[in-house]
Amino acid sequence: MEGGIQKADTSEFIECFSTTWKHPYIMRLALSAGIGGLLFGYDTGVISGALLYIRDDFPSVDKKTFLQEIIVSTAVAGAIVGAGVGGWMNDKFGRKISILLADFLFFVGAVIMAFAPSPGVIIIGRVFVGLGVGMASMTAPLYISEASPARIRGALVSMNGLLITGGQFLSYLINLTFTKVDGTWRWMLGVAGLPALIQFILMLSLPESPRWLYRNNKEQEAVDILRKLYPEDEVEREVEALRESIKTESTEKSSIGEGNVFSKFGKAWSNVIVRRGLIAGVGLQVAQQFVGINTVMYYSPTIVQLAGYASNKTALALSLITSGLNAVGSIVSIFFVDRAGRRFLLLTSLVGIITWLVVLTVVFDIAANNAPAVSQLDSSKFGGNSTCPTYLTAPDASTWNCMTCLKSNTDCGFCASGGNHLQPGACLASNYGLKNACQGQDGEWFTRGCPSSFGFLALVGLGLYIISFSPGMGTIPWVVNSEIYPLRYRGFCGGIAAVANWSSNLLVSLTFLSLTQALGSAFTFLLFAGFAICAFVFVYLCVPETKGLQFEEVEKMLERGFKPWPFKKGSDE
Repeated sequence: MEGGIQKADTSEFIECFSTTWKHPYIMRLALSAGIGGLLFGYDTGVISGALLYIRDDFPSVDKKTFLQEIIVSTAVAGAIVGAGVGGWMNDKFGRKISILLADFLFFVGAVIMAFAPSPGVIIIGRVFVGLGVGMASMTAPLYISEASPARIRGALVSMNGLLITGGQFLSYLINLTFTKVDGTWRWMLGVAGLPALIQFILMLSLPESPRWLYRNNKEQEAVDILRKLYPEDEVEREVEALRESIKTESTEKSSIGEGNVFSKFGKAWSNVIVRRGLIAGVGLQVAQQFVGINTVMYYSPTIVQLAGYASNKTALALSLITSGLNAVGSIVSIFFVDRAGRRFLLLTSLVGIITWLVVLTVVFDIAANNAPAVSQLDSSKFGGNSTCPTYLTAPDASTWNCMTCLKSNTDCGFCASGGNHLQPGACLASNYGLKNACQGQDGEWFTRGCPSSFGFLALVGLGLYIISFSPGMGTIPWVVNSEIYPLRYRGFCGGIAAVANWSSNLLVSLTFLSLTQALGSAFTFLLFAGFAICAFVFVYLCVPETKGLQFEEVEKMLERGFKPWPFKKGSDE
């Protein structure tokens, strides 16, 4: 597996717009392949809204937190496998075939989910989608990188990153669009097959990567494609560069050695330069996930409901803000990564993340402690069997509030007063009949969070967390991983870092809802704040600044060993 995320500065984007205006074929190629990034972003965003309505249609999902986590995280597990298989597919069959297969898998998964008769079938569809997303996430930037003019390669690959965050934003818009349509979540998940179908059709008319063709002894086909990408007077130079690159690559690959992945890893780890690079690169990828970002992207509407907004439509509308801020942050990063430096953006980002996670902890804790009280009269007026059974037998029932009710039993819900949601309400057994009865009396039905006058503060904290995360911890880990490994190990180590990222993503997404039940929302955010503090210490001690350095200079720095202030000696640079 090769390629990776490449950075681009402002001048390169200007050059990109000028070149693609003169040669629209280049933009057609990049955007067609970039739909893979859009698919990646759409899938990570769409499930957050669809999950709200899946819970409504399947009571077993609504009452089993772990089942919700499985529905979300199986796509991530599939992506780990898809990324791994994608590396082999890319080398064996080419980039184009890999993208076409990813589209097929994604389309099949979307159709399976759209017609799923049970949660189990939804999970099967999520596995197919995950396989496609994993394969597309590593193939799309690789194809763009290898089939783009060198002088604008970074800008075109960066556009793939923008399409990922754009896909997340689009998924929230589409979720909001289908809130009033019958079969709500089926449309949300099923429409995801449309961009996959579009990309499949577009890719049929596009060529294979010239690098792959040249490597597989199809030199004339590679040259013919290069003639479409470069002016005639530059083609011969690019062919020579490609020839030298393939020759060098063959030498570099042989230096890693043959054998299974464990033997290759052992050889890489025994090299002190590679080992220090892996510690920094893989550590950043794990830290990116452990500060909690994908809990926001996968469960954003649920978090909004935990903040006190019970309506699915309201939760989706407010969640649109977080995905929009994430997209804006990606653009900010492009313009500042080569000005401010990697370490500065990472450390500044983590300070903001820690601050706003602590704020969220305080806000959710205050909200929980000031939740509306449970009224015994209101709890009994819906009928003899309507009151939450745990509440009926509790010795301290007189002290109960909404949060006590929801935490006491997953089969209980809170019916807030129709006139004022902050007034005492009813603690009831959770079923659709009582939910409809509550709403029929102009009440609001809560099963995830409680009415709160602090909900707006929680949303502000969530938005500021995203603003802090996106320009730094959101993008810089990928930039550092594209720079910190020696060239002969870059593909292999980049693959290790990608698997570490997806695996950490899986762990976090698989446990978030269970943590909110076990610890409460406030202390779950405090746990992430603790991880963010550890990440700050790690970045300060272990991640060097690579801004403006040639690859050879990065190797020399790692060979010496990176030491930040105040651990530097006077002779250290």
